[in-house]
Parts: sequence; C-alpha cells; structure tokens
Amino acid sequence: MKKTYWIEFIGDRSVKIEEGQSILEASLAAGIPHYHACGGQARCSTCRILVKEGAHHITPINENEKQLRATINMPSEIRLACQAFITGSPVRLHRIIRDDSDMQLYTSESNSSDRLGEEKELALFFLDIRDFTPFIEHYLAFDVIHLLRRLFDIFRRSIKHHDGRIIETAGDGLYAVFGLGDASVGEAAGQAVAAGHLIFQELVHFNEAYVLPHFGHRFEVGIGLHAGKVIIGDVGLGVENNLTVMGLPVNIASRLQAATKELNNSFVVSDRIAALYGGEEKAKKKLKLKGISEKVTVHLFGHAYGNS
Repeated sequence: MKKTYWIEFIGDRSVKIEEGQSILEASLAAGIPHYHACGGQARCSTCRILVKEGAHHITPINENEKQLRATINMPSEIRLACQAFITGSPVRLHRIIRDDSDMQLYTSESNSSDRLGEEKELALFFLDIRDFTPFIEHYLAFDVIHLLRRLFDIFRRSIKHHDGRIIETAGDGLYAVFGLGDASVGEAAGQAVAAGHLIFQELVHFNEAYVLPHFGHRFEVGIGLHAGKVIIGDVGLGVENNLTVMGLPVNIASRLQAATKELNNSFVVSDRIAALYGGEEKAKKKLKLKGISEKVTVHLFGHAYGNS
C-alpha cells in the first residue's frame, strides 16, 4: 500500500500526496491552480516552488531538473514541483507563480535572481558627502559630475575591497551592506569599519593631490554604521543592481549617518557594531534617534570635521 503524506501550500491549503505522486500532480488533484506551461515535463520553470520547511523530505534533484538548472539560475530552496516527490512530513512550501502577473516576473529571460526573500544579519553602511550642495553652486555641471565620478570610484573600490556591496546611490550619498556572502556578522562589521577607514585615507590623498590644487576645495564625508537582521530580496526590475535590503536596522544606520553632523564626527557607529568590532575603546555619546523611544549609545570612530 502506498504511503500518504501531507504538504502545506502556504497561502493555499494543505493537501494529501501519495508516494510516487509529484508535488505538481498532488496540487492539481486538490484543485490548486498550479502553473505548468510545459505540462510537467521539466521544459519550463513555471511550476517552481519555494520550500520553506522539510526540504529533507523531498527527493533529490533529478537529471531532468539538473538540465533545466543548467540554463536557469535557481537557488537550492527552489524546486520544480513536477520533478519533486515527497518521502516524509512535514513539508511547507510556496507556489511562486500564482497568477499572470507573477508569470511575467519569474519567467522573463532577464530574471536570474538567486534571492527571493530571506532574513540575514548584515552590517549596514550609509555615506554622505558633506556640504556638497554649496560646491555645486560654484562650479560647472561638467566639473560637478566629474568629481562625483572620482569620489564614487573611491567609495566603490574601498567597499568592494572589503567585500561590501553598494545597494543604492542617491545624489551625493550611498548605501552599502557587508556580510552578503559567507562572512559572519562579526566579520562583516570588521569589513565595514575597515572600508570606512580606507575611504577616509583615500579621500585625504584625493583632496591633497587633486581637489585642493585644482578646485580649492576639500571634500569630507559622514558615515553611519549599524548591524542587524534585515530582509533581503531581488525585486527583479531588470536593472543591474536590483537587490533590496530593508528593515528597521537600515533606518537606524541611515539616522546614524545623519547624526554625524550633530555630533561633529565623521564616522558614527552603533553599540552593536562596536561590540562586534572590538578593539580600543572609542568616545561614546547618547543619542535620540527618530522612531526609537530611548536614547541609544553610539561610538565615534571618526574625526571632527575640518580635521581630516
């Protein structure tokens, strides 16, 4: 007699599945409108599922699925329902493609996302160029863009050198994260601090060798750094960098960067970062941040403006 198991389609319902029956066959038999454009022959990926629990109760990837994965980038927790069979319970999963709009998002040739939504503790790094607006008012557009390119090249190289990734740029600022790979959050904190210090070093050289002689100006930046658990996902907009990282820790890091003006210090980090990073004790301040009921302790890792 064939064994019978239960699988939960999150957002739909739980259904029975018999030994030897694919997940796609079980969902269709239960009346769930599960997309399968190729008829369940592993020639498309429209039946793909995101396994949230019980991956060890699903049969290993077979040759048919391996061949499809050779042409489509899919992380290990994504499986083809037509090629996946159940060997035990519990199993909880999502149908990824639920309607025609989803079909367009997940079957386009340009979509090779390997992050469909996860939580991870990262180091969150915000940077802003100080007093850039007054500089804009006194120089030609070409000069402004040229110097921005030079500055952002310094930022990009320094962040990449320490295994960080820039998530977003806006005007004269940027937002980067550390720890997307295999690094622990402690290692990510160290990488982010090192990237910040490298940016300051490179900026001193750039100012002395280029900006001061040619423009009579000295650029300074403010950096805010925090660590915490955030949501990571690829929104699939068809642009080169469409990774999104969001959550309260992101807002805190942004507010720490804004606080560099109030505290007159170029590098403000949270208590969490200071604990992870270790090293010599830095000057500490209590600070009220918007959206946080109690004052938080911050550490001053930088220098006073005008003293770079």
